[in-house]
Amino acid sequence: MGYSQKLLTLEQLPNWRAAQRKAGHRVVVTNGCFDLLHAGHVSYLEAARALGDVLLVGLNSDASVRTLKGPNRPINPETDRAIVLAALEAVSAVCIFEEPDATRFLTLAQPDIYVKGGDYKWETLHAGERRAVESQGGQIRILPFVPGRSTTALLERLRNLR
Repeated sequence: MGYSQKLLTLEQLPNWRAAQRKAGHRVVVTNGCFDLLHAGHVSYLEAARALGDVLLVGLNSDASVRTLKGPNRPINPETDRAIVLAALEAVSAVCIFEEPDATRFLTLAQPDIYVKGGDYKWETLHAGERRAVESQGGQIRILPFVPGRSTTALLERLRNLR
């Protein structure tokens, strides 16, 4: 399957989810900015995918990344970030969402398992996101963080090259 067939709109998400349910697939969902894809992202996405049959990635839009990370982010536009993610073997589908938090996206995605990286703790997970997952019977898993592998660290190294 080519990357373009893995790109979903929010409007397509309910039908995609229904098809996964009908096929008996365990759906793992994660989300984030994925601005500069690096080894930490790839390791995390592969580990998330191993928890189920398909992996859906919710991708923060450019506007929501600016809200979360500041006016100089994202480095790569949302369409480019979505294409790069969709090209990964571990990723089954990618869906861009506009809000800074993933509550609405998760309500539509109805994950069996919602995965966040180790830079999160149970207490720091967005309450609306937790409710959206748990109210539909989903589980939440926090995967270990890959030390030294982050977009922020990568950008800092690039700044120091000057």
